Amino acid sequence: MQPILKIDLTTGKTEEYVIPKEWERDFLGGASLAARLLYDHLTSALDPLSPDAPLLFMTGPLTGTHGPATGRFVVCGKSPATGLWAESNIGGFWGPELRKAGYDGLWITGKASAPVYLWLNGNRLEVRPAAHLWGMDTYRVQDQVKAEVGVTSARVCVIGPAGEKGVLFASIMCDHGRMAGRTGLGAVMGAKNLKAVAVHGERDIPVFDLAKYKALRSESNRKLREDNEAKVLRELGTASAANYAEYLGAMPVKYYTRGSFPAVDEVSGAKMTESILAGQSACQGCVIACGRVVKLPGEAAKRKGPEYETLVGFGANLLNADLTAVVELGELCDRYGMDTISTSNTIGLAFHLYETGMITKEDTGGIELKWGDVDVIKRLVQMTGSREGFGDLLAQGAKRFGAHFGAEEEAVQVNGLEAAYHDPRGVSGMALSYATSPRGACHNQSDYFFVDWGHSHEEIGIEFMERHAQAEKAANVARHQNWRSVDNALVSCIFANVGAQEKADLINAACGLDWSVEEMMRFGERSWNLKRAINNRLGLTAQNDKLPKAFLTPLPDGGSAGFVPDIEGMLFAYYEARGWDEATGKPTREKLVELGLDDVAEDLWGV
Repeated sequence: MQPILKIDLTTGKTEEYVIPKEWERDFLGGASLAARLLYDHLTSALDPLSPDAPLLFMTGPLTGTHGPATGRFVVCGKSPATGLWAESNIGGFWGPELRKAGYDGLWITGKASAPVYLWLNGNRLEVRPAAHLWGMDTYRVQDQVKAEVGVTSARVCVIGPAGEKGVLFASIMCDHGRMAGRTGLGAVMGAKNLKAVAVHGERDIPVFDLAKYKALRSESNRKLREDNEAKVLRELGTASAANYAEYLGAMPVKYYTRGSFPAVDEVSGAKMTESILAGQSACQGCVIACGRVVKLPGEAAKRKGPEYETLVGFGANLLNADLTAVVELGELCDRYGMDTISTSNTIGLAFHLYETGMITKEDTGGIELKWGDVDVIKRLVQMTGSREGFGDLLAQGAKRFGAHFGAEEEAVQVNGLEAAYHDPRGVSGMALSYATSPRGACHNQSDYFFVDWGHSHEEIGIEFMERHAQAEKAANVARHQNWRSVDNALVSCIFANVGAQEKADLINAACGLDWSVEEMMRFGERSWNLKRAINNRLGLTAQNDKLPKAFLTPLPDGGSAGFVPDIEGMLFAYYEARGWDEATGKPTREKLVELGLDDVAEDLWGV
């Protein structure tokens, strides 16, 4: 592996950090290595918006290698929204460019005395003033920074006004629309007065056995190009899931209070393809190309089209059936630099509380919150991104917003992170995915809804079970979480349908290992438990593993009417499968030692 460049924005000092060999083997890269690197630095006393808080941009051993959907990297730290482990996965071209510059990560601490951006051209780092960029939206600042550095092939990570103003779900963007959206790391970047990070490199990305790896990646990409799921994603994007999710009652409607959305055909991947699709976009080296490029009626310019989460968040969730408006609202969030899931979720909560009389026009500053009113939704997005008036409350996220009005239980969130748009009343495995994810109600640490739809992985023991099965699928979910931990370390996209032996072979060729599939899965288990231990150190206990009230309230209609997950029974079985202590929520000492985390065992349980 290549070194990590550590940068202290307060002092201006830099140093190259060489990753210990045993950590290269045991944690590989990406989110897993980031967790190992940051373990001692993430404490309960650490303010995530303070200069001391670390912000770690981390690639993986497959990043930029033209393997199957491997143009990705992660950003990690402590979340200002949850106070827990923060991890956000992002595609595009920035991660591969960082590796070409000769680094596998950027570890940023401190706070600049005034706004700055970083320009890393190979191994030459410049800290440049960015006061003239402060307040500029994410799209404009990328273009401006590229013009200033004078290298058209440079790649730029940026924050928007939301990150500058500390919106707790502010995101980090690169490549005109790729987002590290979840857990609010854009606010961490803004608190450091860091507007952007531009990188450019010309080195070869290191691979242990290049000839073998080339043959493996060629075959893997060939199969992925012909994979049925990949074909659907290429043709219809991630929004292709909308109609089926609605049919099952797994698509949240009217802030998780309805099980069906009759207008789903008007805001779906198929509708987008038929009406406004102008092309596809792909991350570096990806043969799937799930990104949408759209052209709205009467416009010459092309825009980024919405993926599933944005489509549902600003569509069915708010009872909006205007696809054009969804495109515009998604772009507005992008320009401010805000996670579309958290933004639309929190706005949905506001509409819900307004309808039930828990808030009034007096609270909203005179704005009437009427479901489906696109003008009002747009205004609330703008007020949130600028922290103006009522938007200042929305900018704190659903949990804090609900608590402000004495209605925290109405917020659909887990541990401060707003739930993604896969309702566990329709796909029960997501109940455990949300309740136990290291970063809150997340669908990317385990997108188990795919398994509940029929995408099993028998070769690693992940079998198909009926979508409303409960405790019996707990061990399945745990294995799926381990499986996704491998992806988040490599870093590879979860949409790449790559078999377990195939993935182990790619790892071995790239890293010089000789892992079996079982050893690869044990690595994923080690990663998952390490992140759990970080959260235990930050104050998380078994009492945090729970679902919001909405998911325990039966839907009145739709494909899952009347069903709620038995989360207590599922958690009991899950703790047994994991080897976690039921009283504390910690991995047991025996489990940690078994996974080679002896120092973590001593830290959590004493010598």
